[in-house]
Amino acid sequence: MASELLLEILDPDHDAGSELSPVYSAFEGSARLNYLARLADQSAGSLRTSEPQALANSLQSVLLSLQDTAKRSHRLIIDSTVRHSTLSLALATFGRAATDLQTAIPTLDAEALYFSATYSKAGESHHLLERQRSLLVLRNVERLVNVLELPTLLASATTSVPPNYSSALDLNGHVRRLHALYPNSPVIGLVSRQADEAILQLTSDLIATLKYPGLKLATAVRTVSWLRRVLSDLNQVSKASCGAEERALSLLFLRCRVATLDATLGALEPLRKLAEQEMTSKRTVRNTQVWSGGQQTERYLKRYIEIFREQSFLIISTFKSLFLAVGHSDRAQSDDALEPLHLPRSFLSSFTLRLVNMLLETLRIFLPVIKDPAARDSILTQVLYCSNSLGRLGGEFGTLMAEWVGLIKRHRLIARRLDSIIGEYRGVTKSK
Repeated sequence: MASELLLEILDPDHDAGSELSPVYSAFEGSARLNYLARLADQSAGSLRTSEPQALANSLQSVLLSLQDTAKRSHRLIIDSTVRHSTLSLALATFGRAATDLQTAIPTLDAEALYFSATYSKAGESHHLLERQRSLLVLRNVERLVNVLELPTLLASATTSVPPNYSSALDLNGHVRRLHALYPNSPVIGLVSRQADEAILQLTSDLIATLKYPGLKLATAVRTVSWLRRVLSDLNQVSKASCGAEERALSLLFLRCRVATLDATLGALEPLRKLAEQEMTSKRTVRNTQVWSGGQQTERYLKRYIEIFREQSFLIISTFKSLFLAVGHSDRAQSDDALEPLHLPRSFLSSFTLRLVNMLLETLRIFLPVIKDPAARDSILTQVLYCSNSLGRLGGEFGTLMAEWVGLIKRHRLIARRLDSIIGEYRGVTKSK
């Protein structure tokens, strides 16, 4: 072609010693050929007149394009230049890292084989077992916190005002079930011990309630029912030992009420000392002298009999309601048919006899000090009322007193006199 021939004439050694890239060399050669082909198509006059102007316009256009590109992309160009200057260093660093990795691959492979051989069986690895336990604890941390809070909730239920014993016993039952399911767990064991301490405090509070002087039947029923639940949780009572539970509760109730009775009667100690002083003074009086004392002894005996009547009736009636009702008696006697002396009913009989003996012993000691017939009759009448009160519960003891016959005769005489007076009054009323 003419353009190629013209290029060889103008630049015979344009390919020699070229240091440009093949792509750039090909682009440059193509541009030259295109330009020479365009020149070959023009006349000599056109080349002299219009070509210089066309070259000047092209140069100006290229210059404006370069300026616009530099204005819009100068930051990218600068960044590219900076990064290009560090590219050689980065490539060298990458090469060294690749070499180090290639060197470390055999060591990594050996360690991987060792790990696979060591931890292939999870059940034989102590470290993996500890890790599994730690993860299990982490997943169940909320449940563990709830379990650890059970003793605190139980203590709060027992110390609140008023105490919520039902909730406390429900929480204790839950702790017992957890301990039965996980007997070897240290956490459950700790919670169970703390719950036992709270239940012991609850039991002490319930026993103190049974010792309250003004104990009512409803309060006694609730307290004994809670104590039954406590015994069931502490001893794991079965059906075969329900009778033993009832015996223990009945004895506990009687023991608490006897302690209350003794404490109430003990408050009369100042009057008792005065009565003892009168008894000592009576012994020093000669037979020829008339004894006119006994006022302090009378006060002591009246107050003693009044307290005895109220407390003994309350104790026995409450005991019957708690342990000798239809449901409770059947429960207590279900496995004790061969042990009649161990039944709550026998406990009540022995307890009633003890109370009566205590009253009769006090009367035997102090009643002889009182010589005034009216005062003696007043005290014996009060004893008669006490006997009748206990007689409603099966504890009548009047026949055990030496003065009983004379007392009954006097009361019958008084009753006949009252009947005659009433009859006379009615007759007078009708005659009018």
